[in-house]
Amino acid sequence: MSVHAPDERRRSSGPGGRSTAPGVSAVLVAMLALLSFVLPLATDMYLPAFPRMTAELATSASGVQLTLTAFMVGLTLGQLVFGPASDRYGRRGLLLGGTATATLATAACALAPTLEWLVALRFVQGFSAAAGLVIARAVVSDVSSGRDAARLFSIVVACAGVAPIAAPLAGGALVGAGGWRTVFWALTAATALMFAGVLRAVPETLPKERRRRKGRRKGGPKQVSPVLAVARDGPYLGYTLAFAWSYAALFAYIGGSSFFYQNVLGLSVAQNSLAFAAAAATVSGVNALNSALVNRFRPEALLRVGLLAMLAGTAALIAVMASGRLGVLVALVLTEVFFAGLGLVVPNATALALARVPESAGAGSAVLGTLQTGLAALVAPFIGVAGDATAMPMVLGMTACSVLAGLALRLSARTARAAE
Repeated sequence: MSVHAPDERRRSSGPGGRSTAPGVSAVLVAMLALLSFVLPLATDMYLPAFPRMTAELATSASGVQLTLTAFMVGLTLGQLVFGPASDRYGRRGLLLGGTATATLATAACALAPTLEWLVALRFVQGFSAAAGLVIARAVVSDVSSGRDAARLFSIVVACAGVAPIAAPLAGGALVGAGGWRTVFWALTAATALMFAGVLRAVPETLPKERRRRKGRRKGGPKQVSPVLAVARDGPYLGYTLAFAWSYAALFAYIGGSSFFYQNVLGLSVAQNSLAFAAAAATVSGVNALNSALVNRFRPEALLRVGLLAMLAGTAALIAVMASGRLGVLVALVLTEVFFAGLGLVVPNATALALARVPESAGAGSAVLGTLQTGLAALVAPFIGVAGDATAMPMVLGMTACSVLAGLALRLSARTARAAE
């Protein structure tokens, strides 16, 4: 497969006037998908190890959960650093440095002697691994635009969607075979593979003449911070918030799904895992389908359909629960409607947002990723406020986030019309 950027702003001319913008090979797409694995692998894979870690590190459950918080804080801050920096210094060098540091930090996690060391190393792991997550999106924006970008984001997200399904299963097997440290050795191997893949298959996609310069423009005022610059673009911010609130709706589900399936619907732990895997498979499958749909429909239209599906699924769940007629089959079908909509939202919102800021794709990716994790972290703690015997807070949270995502899209449309 070879897709070239149709937008001439994304091309640079080499000797003889030839375009030097790289094509997108299947190997490059595979490596970008692998870079996107970092979040679900590093968060989901070691969850089955929490009880053993609590005992071996002589700490409490909240102490072990702090290792997850440290990783997420590092991931958020790392995106804000690596994204804008890649607009100034280029993509490849920072990708190599970030994935190499993440490999070393992950190996150090496997050797951590105390909880305090593990928390500190998880922060370093998250901070450095952010390079792969944020720069991968910028690379796609560098080499494609419009429908091509939506198609590529669909493929990358569909491939990465396998990780949330496989990570807990693989983690459970590794913990049973060799303990919690074995999980971090497996993660070390995965990050080392990421480094080797970047070294082998990811070229520099941002030529020097297109990089952002720091300081004052010649004869002009001092440049605005790249993060502030992209945030001032109304349509970009609308698409980004639509993406981020949709992701927050997903975290509302994650925060309450176990109680929903087991305590409300009466499913077993194994059935709960199958339902969770089915939801992840739906998102991944629709992501793959979206790569074909963008050939016939505009990404904006697909994004609207996705948001409507998310809202329809959760609103129907509220109605059924309020009527007292909630059954397992109805609950599973309506949640699948929600996840089918999410599968349309993620790639199209990402492509549309980054298409607004082609000259600052790294900063745009950083703001998108920061709002993604920030809003998710904000929503998740509120899901359990009513206890573990009801799923209404979870469904209300999913609905509210879906509504906010839709309002953000309307903001994007209004600001675009005003600019025109």
